[in-house]
Amino acid sequence: MIKVLVIDDDFMVAKVHSGFVNSEPGYEVVGVAYTAVEALRAVKTLQPDLVLLDIHLPDMNGLDLLQHLRDAKPELDVIVISAAREMETVRRALRGGIVHYLMKPFSREDLHDRLEHYRKTYRSLRAPDQPLDQDDVNRLFGLGGQSRKPLPKGCSVETMGLVERILRESAGPISASETAEKLGTSRVSARRYLEYLAEEGIAQVSLKYGGVGRPERRYAVGS
Repeated sequence: MIKVLVIDDDFMVAKVHSGFVNSEPGYEVVGVAYTAVEALRAVKTLQPDLVLLDIHLPDMNGLDLLQHLRDAKPELDVIVISAAREMETVRRALRGGIVHYLMKPFSREDLHDRLEHYRKTYRSLRAPDQPLDQDDVNRLFGLGGQSRKPLPKGCSVETMGLVERILRESAGPISASETAEKLGTSRVSARRYLEYLAEEGIAQVSLKYGGVGRPERRYAVGS
């Protein structure tokens, strides 16, 4: 179980973020902190694996707090969640060694993508005796699938990986609606990913006829 500490000065926002995280398999919110002082105390006592960190806190800037959190627990991972959009803020966060930078407002799917990416990549680094190959390192730095054309606007590498996994694990061709149900997203969104994979030759499309209206498009891993 991945233990998460949510740090945000807004009570309702922290509650919403906690609900999102607790709905993710393999994740558990072990605490919530509304100030930098509370956050430092929580890291020391609760020993979380991952922190969702807001930048605007009442007693300290979140990026200044970041180093103090790492001093308290050197292997702590951090996802910054903030409305701050200034280039210097984002650059400073990246130099601080964060896992992701997620801008408010965001959807549940946006956070899901980041948490899934974290689970599949950064968590694997906690096994020190496990050797990595170049594909593992590429995924860690978000470079998976470089030979493909750019993803459609609004699509993420993490969700694309989930769609490919669903296709490969499916016993037969699957529709966009069935894929959306497994992803927890809309049918339109799922179809965008599936059509991209079809254009890249990774998925094959077949048509299922029956009933009234246009035939249903179904997708399977290409041969």
